[in-house]
Amino acid sequence: MLVGRERLGHGPAMRFIGGVIEKLQRHPKRIVFPEGTEPRVIQAARQFFSLRLGAPILLGDRLAIKEAAAALNVSLEGIRLINPSESPDLDSFVRRFMLLRRGKGIEEQEAREAMIKPNYFGAMMVAMKQADGLVSGANEISGGVLRPLFQIIKVAPKTTTASSCMVMEVEDTRFGDRGVLFMGDCGVIPEPTVDQLADIAISTARLARQISGVRPRVALLSYSTKGSATQPSLMKVKAATGLAQQKAHEMGFEADFDGELQVDAALIPEIALRKLPDSKVAGKANVLIFPDLNSGNIASKLIQHVARANAYGQILLGLDRPAADLSRGSSSHDILGVAAIVGLQSIDYQHLYPGAGENLPGDL
Repeated sequence: MLVGRERLGHGPAMRFIGGVIEKLQRHPKRIVFPEGTEPRVIQAARQFFSLRLGAPILLGDRLAIKEAAAALNVSLEGIRLINPSESPDLDSFVRRFMLLRRGKGIEEQEAREAMIKPNYFGAMMVAMKQADGLVSGANEISGGVLRPLFQIIKVAPKTTTASSCMVMEVEDTRFGDRGVLFMGDCGVIPEPTVDQLADIAISTARLARQISGVRPRVALLSYSTKGSATQPSLMKVKAATGLAQQKAHEMGFEADFDGELQVDAALIPEIALRKLPDSKVAGKANVLIFPDLNSGNIASKLIQHVARANAYGQILLGLDRPAADLSRGSSSHDILGVAAIVGLQSIDYQHLYPGAGENLPGDL
């Protein structure tokens, strides 16, 4: 199923991703897809190339990929196919991985067995600058995607927290930034500390600024709005709000933060006017930060399915190179959108994370 013109930015529900695609067309990138035989991934890769977004790379058995594409009647023109076990880069990737894991006492055979797995090979391609970003997870549980990334790519310099963000596009343009909301963390850290929650707020806000170009208005959410309770979860959100403001000021990053806020106070101007009339965030938040992974993941899936929102994620934040961990329920259109966002991230990734991507894996 190919994505038609109406679904690429010309319909009312596709303003956001259409803009992302237009920006990426000016700076095409190489995106590696480890799940090369998955039909949805093949369709997304086809569209990625057809829309002139860059060079898609599919990993897996070449014959199996060709058979899967033929069954879909999808051309592989412009799409690079790599079988990790047959790649001329395999030996050098194995050596690099052994350097990275030398503290774990890994042997060559174990390293080779890891490197022929597409998610490990794809992560090493990105780490070695043979691809600009990685998109995986259509058929893989999060651990199978995140583990290779954390072992090979790791966190960016001066960064301590790796997290994730869902980009949600809803029909009602009164919410967020013309219907677009950036939501974190919905996929990585189950119970963030105060420091981690502040880092999540800043990383998500910086992605929002890079992708949308507007000033982030960041709401740190809870079940209370500026309550007087001393319940630990409320105190954590309050402390994280103050810390995020402090960190943003120290790094010269311009954004507005407020918390703790109930989600209706964060999004609905009329309710915000009654509860927090002087807030720069309440009633007009475009970045939503959840207190834990339970609430973030539940909320993102509710919005996606109940509100029929376009959902793009999980976009991984805080890593040394751009990557995304897809939902296994992603459509080919969702995968295309995520790949476009990852590609757009990579255009100026060092602006998001200064020093990111400067070293190769295993370098001292």
